[in-house]
Amino acid sequence: MKTKNVSAEDAVALVHDNDVLVCSGFGTVGVPDALLLALAQSHAKTTHPSGLTLIFGGGPGDANDKGVNRLARDGLVRRAIGGHWGMVPRLAEMAIAGKMEAYNFPLGVISHLYRDIAAGLPGNVSRVGLGTFVDPRQQGAKINAQTKEDLVEVVTLGGEELLFYRVPKPHVAFIRASVADTDGNLSMEREALTQDALAIAMAVKNSGGLVIAQVEFITEAGSMNPRQVKVPGMLVDCVVVSPPELHMQTFGTAYHPALTGAMRRPLDAVAPLRMDERKVIARRAAFELMPNAVVNLGIGMPEGVAGVANEERLLAYMTLTAESGVIGGIPGSAMDFGTAVNATALLDTNQQFDFYDGGGLDLAILGLAECDSRGNINVSRFGPKLAGAGGFINISQNSRTVLFVGTFTAGGLKVEIENGALRIVSEGKHRKFVDTLEQVTFSGTYAAMAGKRVLYITERCVFDLTAQGLELLEIAPGVDLERDILAHMAFRPIIRQPQPMAACIFRDEPMGLKDSLLAISLIDRISWQPLRNRLFLNFQGLKLVTPKDAADVQHAVETRCKEIGHRVNVVVNYDGFEILEPALEAYAKVVEYMTTHYYDRTTRYSTSAFLLNKLGPATYARGLATHIYETREEAEAAL
Repeated sequence: MKTKNVSAEDAVALVHDNDVLVCSGFGTVGVPDALLLALAQSHAKTTHPSGLTLIFGGGPGDANDKGVNRLARDGLVRRAIGGHWGMVPRLAEMAIAGKMEAYNFPLGVISHLYRDIAAGLPGNVSRVGLGTFVDPRQQGAKINAQTKEDLVEVVTLGGEELLFYRVPKPHVAFIRASVADTDGNLSMEREALTQDALAIAMAVKNSGGLVIAQVEFITEAGSMNPRQVKVPGMLVDCVVVSPPELHMQTFGTAYHPALTGAMRRPLDAVAPLRMDERKVIARRAAFELMPNAVVNLGIGMPEGVAGVANEERLLAYMTLTAESGVIGGIPGSAMDFGTAVNATALLDTNQQFDFYDGGGLDLAILGLAECDSRGNINVSRFGPKLAGAGGFINISQNSRTVLFVGTFTAGGLKVEIENGALRIVSEGKHRKFVDTLEQVTFSGTYAAMAGKRVLYITERCVFDLTAQGLELLEIAPGVDLERDILAHMAFRPIIRQPQPMAACIFRDEPMGLKDSLLAISLIDRISWQPLRNRLFLNFQGLKLVTPKDAADVQHAVETRCKEIGHRVNVVVNYDGFEILEPALEAYAKVVEYMTTHYYDRTTRYSTSAFLLNKLGPATYARGLATHIYETREEAEAAL
């Protein structure tokens, strides 16, 4: 062809009956809607193509009639293998009704499968899914009785039990970008996410298939900066220019530069959440935030935690992420879920799941739909409603700490929050703490065996996961144990000595979490060794942003020194320590003050050149020793 630029109709005419089609899109974000519409229209006119196998990860749709929902036509799709089904309910209805074979894989597994297929591997091997409904000893990820073929197996490698996932060889890919040149090179500067476009294109191309890209603009060959090319033209067969209405940034936003990193939105402009049960839950969850933590926030109720963190001025001290690939900033919500405002970085989705699956998450905050006495959670299947697992299994199984957040009951729950207490006005119709689950999306048994810290946070109480099951930890002020909690549970939790939830959660004014969060962290960072007259300050990963942060360090260390009652030798761990310019001069004064009044000899260690370039000159100017050793052993020996 002289050009790769073709009409949508001509592009979808290349899709044959019984092909395996891979479609990009993360929920409402970055969906190749023009291609999906053209494919649906072709089938409506000619009944072709038919019998497709559809593979998708993030549920590319709008929970109504756009995206993959357009393919919910009898005969068009014979089999679907999807990650998140909640935004593609028309297709989900067909799956539930048994009108096609259907599977629900974890989103991260599908994301990694693209890469494995590109590398010529037979499938993906992962711990993700053990003990859940995707485990073949449960449902094997099958959605209905018509689905017979086993695509998930239990295998043992290196003495470890794992799951092996496979999908059929793909023939066609629908992906999306912002600009294509006439050679088919694709850039994504106006997209909110890069998704798995590159991995999908490689997987399909290396399988001998056809890659079709939907874009907004065509530019001349050779006019693109090679660093802007996300998918090289050698992987792209056809390019379709979409009308604007079928190429929205998300199905909730036509285009906003803040979602691409082209501008930063002032966070003071973000309105605080109104005080209701959702904010109460988000506030209690915010108590579990940690300085320098990497956090994932799920869709729905967990989104409120970002709002609370912003109100409490905590965002500078942690990194919020989403499985779509965004790092930093404030994750988007509702129809913009998966995006982020003021993000610091954007990864491909498969790379984000590399980080998640490998244990990079310190904290995950996810939804709570149904829970049983063993702490198992179901968020994926409720009779005729198929939400799907999405990234939930990857995230909940691999995060160091997991918080499940949601109201205690659902369907009509009304509460009043006044005078620092909570009152149940009308109870929800549906219990969430039940005897049995339709399917297990999170295995409490597997998590308890691994010693994972798991909390279940509602507006009226908090539970903890133990090896024996759920234990009641906290009760909200104003809530009666028997009347408001136990009467609405299908099982009795372990009850030892539950404590009251913090009263500040139920008051309108800010809770002052920043001060308490950093103070708690600092106390844990100070270790006194009396036999050696040595004070060990573990400032690894500590981040100082303002002069107040420097003052907090001084207060915590000085308090401990006063308790000791005499001058001490000090070893300071500065690995991963960060200090921003506004706090630098103040912290240098803190070091000078503590050295003058409390320290005898001081050594420091770090592998960071940052300390030499920033902190070193600031302390040297005050006549203080600036040598920083590379290891703790060297620093201690120098004493």
